[in-house]
Amino acid sequence: MALRQSDNFFMKKALRLALMGAGMTSPNPLVGAVVVNGDGVIVGKGYHQQVGGPHAEVNALRNAGGAARGAVLYVTLEPCNHYGRTPPCTRAILDAGISRVVFGMADPNREVAGGGAQALKQAGLEVSGGVLEKECRAVNQPFIKRATVGLPYVTLKSAATLDGFIATSTGESKWITGEAARGFAHLMRSRVDAIIVGIGTVMADDPLLTARLPGRKKYRQPVRIVLDSGLKIPQGSQLVCSSSVSPVWVVCGAKAPREREEALGRAGVRVLRLGAPNGRIDVGGLLEVLGKNRVSSLLVEGGGHVLASFMESGHADEFYFFYAPKILGDPGGVSMVSGGPRPHMPDCAKAYGLSVRKLADDLLIRGRLREELY
Repeated sequence: MALRQSDNFFMKKALRLALMGAGMTSPNPLVGAVVVNGDGVIVGKGYHQQVGGPHAEVNALRNAGGAARGAVLYVTLEPCNHYGRTPPCTRAILDAGISRVVFGMADPNREVAGGGAQALKQAGLEVSGGVLEKECRAVNQPFIKRATVGLPYVTLKSAATLDGFIATSTGESKWITGEAARGFAHLMRSRVDAIIVGIGTVMADDPLLTARLPGRKKYRQPVRIVLDSGLKIPQGSQLVCSSSVSPVWVVCGAKAPREREEALGRAGVRVLRLGAPNGRIDVGGLLEVLGKNRVSSLLVEGGGHVLASFMESGHADEFYFFYAPKILGDPGGVSMVSGGPRPHMPDCAKAYGLSVRKLADDLLIRGRLREELY
């Protein structure tokens, strides 16, 4: 088998491995790697399993053992050449006797970009980059965005009737979608660093906002964030009472009562004070704070005004909209996205790269809110 003609084939194998680390590696990227011998046989496989653990290259090389000598390493991200939580992967590659390295995308971190490839070339290895680059970048959008612009990757998520309502005129919203869609939403929670809702959702639904995946032994809980400019969140809410399960952060305005902040602090809740002109938290300022706190991915779960505020800020990156086979037809119902008036069709937000998936009786429409990937 001619390896050069099969670079895409083996990179696809590495990409599938990379996805096995979903939800466990942040703020590090998802990375997969395979080791292929001269006969075109995969002799080693590995992926980055969790933050702080060995990188994909190291796991693949360990899996290959002595068969790595003279082989080709395919890895979805340019190997690192610096010390972090673990030693540089370039050292492990050289020690294993790899003859050629093929990577998918360059490291987006400006401080180290190109260093790994250059070090391997200087050591005499053949290095090829950019193989299935778009696909490799697509699986690491949160990592790339935070590495390049310092902000979390923002995903909007909502569930609605076919005519776009997330609640009735009386505020009733449980349950719009079925179990399959709700299970998928819990899977989404387990794969992000943080979830955010508005105080209106907390007051109406008293949500827990944890990821609950029966049968799965290993997954992470996200940071749970509430936009609450006046610190109205009840001390007895599920969120406050479960702050030991996973962190709870409440974002308030500068004038919110100090005594409420102190009470929440005693309950284990972290309070973030930000500017709140007209009583609304500044989304851009919030995202800067979250980025500095190592939040790479943020799931915005609503309600309608919160989703609209992220869309109108220009910082939302993609959406997952679930639609149940129901038509509410209630003129007083709550819309999925409740923003300001847009009197003309050209004012609509544009969606890109749409995909549709059926989840039992419900539909999931996924799309991007920006044309190009990071």
